[in-house]
Amino acid sequence: MNLPNLLTLARIFLVPLLVAALLADGSSVNWDKWVPVSREVFALCVFLAAAATDLLDGFLARRLGQVTTVGTLLDPIADKLLVSAALISLVDIHRVPAWMVILIIGREFAVSGLRSIASAGGYTIAASDLGKSKMAAQVFAIALVIGSIRWPWLSEPAVIGMWVVMLFGIVSAADYFRTFWRRVDDSVKLRRRRELLRMERRKKRSAMASGQQPI
Repeated sequence: MNLPNLLTLARIFLVPLLVAALLADGSSVNWDKWVPVSREVFALCVFLAAAATDLLDGFLARRLGQVTTVGTLLDPIADKLLVSAALISLVDIHRVPAWMVILIIGREFAVSGLRSIASAGGYTIAASDLGKSKMAAQVFAIALVIGSIRWPWLSEPAVIGMWVVMLFGIVSAADYFRTFWRRVDDSVKLRRRRELLRMERRKKRSAMASGQQPI
């Protein structure tokens, strides 16, 4: 287990801590006794620390030449767990509209499904620049929403940030679908062309075997 993979696992293990901090109502947990800061600030620190590991693990994996299959599989899973857990928790405490979170998480499942289908077909849909910008926008917007629990003046920027996330999500999803269908269309055309060539060869061989002049 190399360092980049350990950072990815750390991001996954931070998810339950983030959820506990966001959903604790203060009556069941004495934060002053266990943590020197409020639960909102603690949740914000946990979320930002987890998001930072997303930057570090990819950078270190490329810099140290430690890109592994396990890391490639775990990294997007860890990202989706972190974002989904944060958004669902924020819905539970009435900080983000449920319909917005459903669309954002639904987009993640749809794109993951497209990538899986494409991978099974033998080709890879790489993360686009829009997709990478979407992840950065998600981290920024969620941080603003968590911060607005403690500092109400952040509420308006948080709302704007969530709408920006929605925009990036819809546009990047459309880009992934466009890439997917183009690859699928090219694959189908290539397969049909090969089938026609095989059929033509068979006809020629059959004609030669029967002593007829191939047309």
